[in-house]
This record gives sequence, C-alpha cells and structure tokens, in this order.
Amino acid sequence: MTTLSFFGAAGEVTGSCYLVRSGALSFLVDCGMFQGGRDAVQKNLRALPFDVRELDFVLLTHAHIDHSGLLPRLVMLGYKGPIYATAPTIDLLQIMLLDSAHIQEREVEWQLRHRHRRKASLRGLPQPLYSVTQAMKALKQLRPVAYGESFSPHPDTEVRFSDAGHILGSAIIEVRAGGRKIVFSGDLGQPDRPVMHDPAIIEEADVLVVESTYGNRLHRPLKETEQELLAAFQRTLGEGRGNLIIPAFAVGRTQELIYVLAGLVRSGKLAPMRLYIDSPMANAVTQLTLRHEPLLDEETRSLIEWQRKNPRLLDVHFVADVQESMALNEVRQGAVILSASGMCDAGRIKYHLLHNLPRAECAVLITGFQAAGTLGRRLVDGARHVRIFGQQLAVRASIHTIGGLSAHADQAALLGWLGGFRKPPGKTFIVHGEAGSASVFAEAIRSELGWSNIEIPAYKDEHAL
Repeated sequence: MTTLSFFGAAGEVTGSCYLVRSGALSFLVDCGMFQGGRDAVQKNLRALPFDVRELDFVLLTHAHIDHSGLLPRLVMLGYKGPIYATAPTIDLLQIMLLDSAHIQEREVEWQLRHRHRRKASLRGLPQPLYSVTQAMKALKQLRPVAYGESFSPHPDTEVRFSDAGHILGSAIIEVRAGGRKIVFSGDLGQPDRPVMHDPAIIEEADVLVVESTYGNRLHRPLKETEQELLAAFQRTLGEGRGNLIIPAFAVGRTQELIYVLAGLVRSGKLAPMRLYIDSPMANAVTQLTLRHEPLLDEETRSLIEWQRKNPRLLDVHFVADVQESMALNEVRQGAVILSASGMCDAGRIKYHLLHNLPRAECAVLITGFQAAGTLGRRLVDGARHVRIFGQQLAVRASIHTIGGLSAHADQAALLGWLGGFRKPPGKTFIVHGEAGSASVFAEAIRSELGWSNIEIPAYKDEHAL
C-alpha cells in the first residue's frame, strides 16, 4: 500500500512537506518552514511529527525557505540520509540555510537582551529551531541532480527532475514508487516572463500534487506592471521628494526586479539611477545567478551584457556592511533601496521601513506574495499603524502593490500547465494555497478541464494512492 501524507502547505502557502510511504520505503518531498502569523514558531517546533530516522531519502523542489527551511531541523532530529536537489538549488542553500540559522540565533539573542533590559524572567526563552552548526551539517547531506536525468535513490523508486521555471534550480519532481507515478509540481513559474525558462510540460501522472498560490486570480500583464512601476517612481522620485523602498525576496524576485529596471532604463522610460541592493543574501544570490547564466533566458542574458557595458546608466550598488546599510537611513530623498525580506518580517528591510513608512513623501513597492500575519500583508491590507522593533508607527508612505511580478503561475498559467497532461491524473491534490485560492482553483480545474477526483488536503491528512 502506498500513502501520501501532508505535513505542510495544506490549506496555507508555507511549510511544504509531503511524506510518501510505500511498503518499507518512505521519503519526503520538501521540508519547508512555516512563515507568517504569531503561531509560526510553534508550528515549526511541532513540525515533522514522524520518525525521521525511518526516511530513506529526501527530494527538494527548490531552495525557498518555505520548501527547504526545516532541513537542518530534520537532520538535528536524526535524519542521516541523502537530500537530492539540483546543483543550483544546492548552491543557493549554501547561502540560504546558513542565513536562516543566523537569523534565528540573532532573534533569540535580541529577546535575551530585551528581557535583561526589562529585568524580566528568562523562563520560556525560545530556542532557535537550529544553529548555524546544525545547518552546516545538513548541507553535507545534499546530493546534486541534473534536469531530465532519471535516477534511483532507492531500488524501488525512479525519480526525474524537470525545470519548474520558478527560481534558479527549481524543479518539478516525478517519482515512480509503489506502482504509481506521482508528480509534485513544486512552485511553478509564470510562462513568457523574464529571467527563467517556462515550466516543463509533464504529460502523465497517476497522482498529481499541484500548487495553487495564485489559483484564484490572474496576474497583470507585464506592460501594465511596468506602467505601475513607472508611476510609483515618478510620484516618489520625479520631484525629488522621498525614497522608494522595495521589499523583495532575495532569491528570484530581486534578480527579476533588476532585470525589469534595467529594461526600463535601457528603453529610456526611467532615468539613469543608482539601485541599492541592501541584503547580504540577495547580493550573494545575484552573483550566484550570474554564475549560472546558461540557465537564464535569452533576453535576460542580453540585458546583463547591456548593463555590463553601461554601468553608469543602471548603477547596481551592493551594500557591503551594516554601517553602509545604516547610512542609507540618513538619506532623505532620491534613494531606491531594494532589501529583504520580501514579506517585511526580518532582515534589513525592517530598518528601512522604520525610517521611511512615517514619511508621506516616500513610497513602498510590494512586489510579491505576502502571507497572512506578516508585516507586508498588513501594509497591503491598508494598516494605518504598524509596530516595528517595538515602536508604533503611522503608515504615511504610499503603498504600491505591484502584482505582475510574481514568480508563481497565475490561474491561467496553472490551467495551461495542467492542460499539458494527455489525460487527467487519477488523483489531484491542491496544495500551497490559502483556503480560498485552493478552493477556487479546484473548481476551475473541474469546470475548465473536466477533471474529477480533486482534493484539497488538510494538515496531517493521509491518503491512500
């Protein structure tokens, strides 16, 4: 008997983690961290509620923390086997997992200092999910996989990774186990968009696990998105009024924004500018992306060459250290600052928001998905006051939501990808979407494609395949 259990990204977007058992065989697809909301820490502490020592292997769709962030905890709890991922994903994880561990250690240190200042009890002080040392241990268990090449991590399985077009190294994973072909979409990219290739078409599956992040909506066309960006730049910088703050995911979104801004400057629609990239991770990932240039689409490679020849037209300045980052907070006008995290919940972006949100002459560009409970989501939802580092702030800066830059496929693109199957899978599970999005997407599949046997699993659900 083969079963599939859902230990994350079920009725929500973060925490992707799927357990397959088939006889004596058991393996995980993804091992992601829960993000957003006050209960995220407790959810991460309670995650992985099974004996990790029984796992034979782990397959990883891509490097985003909501898909990979609990790998060090998995190893800390006793998992000693291989973790398979594409080579670019492994390169990204060398940066991202260490950064994740560092942030957690730093957060605990901040809380410890805060309690000391208040002379509060140290009882119940939270512990990091894992340390930098434990993250480094997990990195040693990573094994590279090439796109399109089948391999057998276990005598009873055959696996193939294909390009998902989402971020560098992202993969759709096909697994043959227990007499079934199970396909995990991972996060699918939007076709005909810059930087990454289109998602690979998969033609058959007995069981399909597909994401639904934007299963209930359509993205704005790229041209409309460019017009929104131009309007925000003109309003904020055209009269030398204030600063433009752009929270952006360090992996994928930062690189796409550099591409879009380079294209607008090259075409003369935007004036030459200095763009501050204030995120150590984003800086490292951008350099890593350039090392994997063959994986980028042709237009992106052309823009990279243009920028190299015209560095003064788009001066991409990578902020080197904390002191330089702090100095940006003294700049009162004309700065374009792109910083992580993309949901505004951690990292240097919080300092830039602290200094610019209360200023009506400034603007914040929200360029990606904002999970429920995050600071970014509160800004998108129109909060007039927010709390950052214990300070209550009035939100006077204008908030622009630029929806057309998502690295996730929208409903039309998801349905288009599903249309590549020659016949409906025997079972389709809708994951990685908030409840409303998953429900609307499931109905769209039924009505547009005529598929049946579609389910939206809940956390800890186990299904026989």
